Amino acid sequence: MYTTIHDLPDHQAIEPTRIEGFFDELLQSHENEIDEIVANSQARPSWDNLMLSLEALDVALNDAWAPISHLNSVVSNPDLRAAHDNSIKKITAYETRIGQSRPLYDAVRQLTEKTTFAALNPSQQKMVTDSLKAFQRNGVALNETDRKRFQELRAKLTELSSQFANNVLDATDAWTKHVTDIALLEGIPAPSVAVAKETAQRRDLAGYLLTLDMACYASTMTHCRNRALREEMYEAYATRASDQGPSAGEYDNSHIVVEMLNARTELAELVGFDNFAEYSIDPKMATSANEVKVFLDGLVSRAAPQARQEIERMREFARTEWGIDELEPWDLSFLTERMRESLYDVADAELKPYFPLNVVERGMFEVVGALFDVEIAAKDAPAAWHDDVRYFEITRRGETIARFYLDAFAREKKRGGAWMADCRSRRSIGNEMALPVAYLTCNFTPPTKGQPSLLTHTEVVTLFHEFGHGLHHMLTQQKYATLAGINGVEWDAVELPSQFMENWCWQEASLRKISSHFETGEALPKELLHRLIAAKNLNSGMAMLRQLEFGLLDIELHTQLKDFDPIATMRSIRSRTGMMPHKDYDRMPLGFGHIFAGGYAAGYYSYLWAEVLSADAFAAFEEEGLQNPQTSERFLREILEVGSSVKAIDMFKKFRGRAPQNDALLRHAGIQN
Repeated sequence: MYTTIHDLPDHQAIEPTRIEGFFDELLQSHENEIDEIVANSQARPSWDNLMLSLEALDVALNDAWAPISHLNSVVSNPDLRAAHDNSIKKITAYETRIGQSRPLYDAVRQLTEKTTFAALNPSQQKMVTDSLKAFQRNGVALNETDRKRFQELRAKLTELSSQFANNVLDATDAWTKHVTDIALLEGIPAPSVAVAKETAQRRDLAGYLLTLDMACYASTMTHCRNRALREEMYEAYATRASDQGPSAGEYDNSHIVVEMLNARTELAELVGFDNFAEYSIDPKMATSANEVKVFLDGLVSRAAPQARQEIERMREFARTEWGIDELEPWDLSFLTERMRESLYDVADAELKPYFPLNVVERGMFEVVGALFDVEIAAKDAPAAWHDDVRYFEITRRGETIARFYLDAFAREKKRGGAWMADCRSRRSIGNEMALPVAYLTCNFTPPTKGQPSLLTHTEVVTLFHEFGHGLHHMLTQQKYATLAGINGVEWDAVELPSQFMENWCWQEASLRKISSHFETGEALPKELLHRLIAAKNLNSGMAMLRQLEFGLLDIELHTQLKDFDPIATMRSIRSRTGMMPHKDYDRMPLGFGHIFAGGYAAGYYSYLWAEVLSADAFAAFEEEGLQNPQTSERFLREILEVGSSVKAIDMFKKFRGRAPQNDALLRHAGIQN
């Protein structure tokens, strides 16, 4: 289907018309090989003839699929989407069949016999036990009727998830606002206005074109002084893929999410769980849905009182400074930024010139290099999928240890948000080591003629966050792909490295490394730097409560058993948390990609769960010294390098010397007692 260049995919050679046929052949070949593996290992299963052989097949499938999945997210088109969606159905069916293979399960189970298991090293033992658990979660013990029903549900969920994601992307792309009077854009930073002008020009329009791409949406909602325009844009965004708003019914996810919730519930019950939340949490750090609810409710009790005070302060500010008598959702980002300017004399427009992307990247690489003894350098991007893409290599004492692509800018037909995905996993091949390769994706405002891409500080934090995921993937020292990087890490711990890296965006020493005026080269003035740090926790109670609402919505939907109504559930949770009411047309759950298309079903709580871990981990640096090489080396050795070779709680305890505590999270977030 495509060739490789230096063990990297030739993305330009991928032809959508050949994808399905390629995977038909690959999957059939794999099934034949699995039959041979089972036959060859029946007499005496061993690590080499069973587990290593199975991992080789998993790696081959992932290496083939990773670039297809990635391209569908960043350069989507109808042919690629169709090939992707049809192929993922076949891959899901294959994985479910293999996960339900009783002969394969029995062969793996034989490796747990006392003398055989004792001969395996700890990493190998964990792979065996994790594999057996995966078989059980896939329904290997079910009767033939229930096994078939499980397969049908898995296939249905895969198809519905793709439909959900496609609807959100299409709804996002469908809305535009053509503006010919620049006065309507008052307050929006000049770089964002320039992008809107170039977007209009690409469509042969005069004036400016606003879109729902995150870079444009965030800039408009945060800075546009025209309240009516903010309201129009907010409604379009809040009603994406729903029965409301400007595209009402055209890309509606209403029935899809209910179908998904019903299918997830039935699937979980088939394999012995009370609800899908318990099924999802089973392999995670948390031990039950109830523990998650207690965790979230405990944080609500801490954050809600402060959030209510912050809302009242904002209402007063809105009335006295902006003549707004009734606070609305489209005012929140705008007024938070105006309060930051008023209370701390800090403004995005003043900060952005000091954060050109190339300077932020260079400084971030310097920070990471000092922490983990690596060097990062740009190289020519081999067969990249877009001119925006850049390619880097990570070396340690002259030896290349990892590589990554960075696709930084927003554009049409590219999924919103920011993420890291694996292209290749680290693994041993004979006497050689295959290097990890990562895809890092963001949606920053692109450069315009005569001006580089300038980041808000929030976007700087986003870049550090995603690079933290990348470091977790790329600095691993595991030799089995199954255990390398983020593979197999408990989902509620996987955000630890990414959120840990965010902390460096608030330290004076690192801020100096990642900032420099794009025109003058002037360093970020010390007074401005201190004001930025002082403003860090403005309205932090509201911000935490917003994340808690998402987490509570997710866990509530996935502990229900029937009569699913995501909109009513969302409203009920918002009434309990005491936040400002939202509009009746708000359909946020219908665009909640994290839980319906992004792997976070009954797992959104993981962001805050892992933030407890990351804040507590960073507290070790605060206690022992931010530049303490022993602390950095310990974090590298006990967190970044171990992958999933040890349980997350044991990994954390080895680094911190004790169980995690939430004091540092509350302190870092500015949540008062």
